[in-house]
Amino acid sequence: MNTNIQINKLKAMADELKRFMLVYKFALDEVNTKISILKEEFQFIHDYNPIEHTSSRLKSPESILGKIVRKNMEPTLPAIKESMRDIAGIRITCSFRSDIYRIKEMLCNQKDIELVECKDYIENPKKNGYQSLHLIVKVPVFMSDREEKVYVEIQIRTIAMDFWASLEHKIYYKYDNVVPERLTAELKEAALAATELDRKMEALHQEVKELKSDDENKLMEFHLEEKHFNIPMKLIEMVGEGINDKDKLKK
Repeated sequence: MNTNIQINKLKAMADELKRFMLVYKFALDEVNTKISILKEEFQFIHDYNPIEHTSSRLKSPESILGKIVRKNMEPTLPAIKESMRDIAGIRITCSFRSDIYRIKEMLCNQKDIELVECKDYIENPKKNGYQSLHLIVKVPVFMSDREEKVYVEIQIRTIAMDFWASLEHKIYYKYDNVVPERLTAELKEAALAATELDRKMEALHQEVKELKSDDENKLMEFHLEEKHFNIPMKLIEMVGEGINDKDKLKK
């Protein structure tokens, strides 16, 4: 009898955990849909796409349990929900640094997105050279019987920043977080090089935008001049045809 009770309790806990994780999946779906809409709208309006690609992930139950142990957290779902704000995560990769802040602004202007925390590791890079913009937001998820506000972590970075972070992660994983000093120094140099590359690419991007804007303005001026020239000629032709018609009627 006791065994059956224990099994039923474990099943109930498993079902509760599955439903708990499902809410985070729905939150990711919600934010990914918003990003997709903003991306398509921006492309239509500006003929330019600021987002290169996005990726999303949910922490596994094992990863959640490991963090509970490391952080000495209370092992209850309400405590996990409030204390662990990176269960659902989205990474947005952009071409240029300016795109990072543009995307942040577009997302935070959504009425149902609440910005909870912003860590700017671009203006203030970490000591190892890491750069990225980290946002913690709350989004509503509408279930059949309730509405839940769910935390989602959003990381926004350039391609160069993402490449550096990926390389740094692989090196630290290979050396089990005990990286030789020579490699950490080279990683720091690589981070500076990535920053310089981002700045150069941003400058080139701005120059191309200005040239494109100048070309569009010149084209517009040309069309306006052409219209100003053609309209009077058409009016003259119409007036001329009207006079000829009157003359024919008199005859």
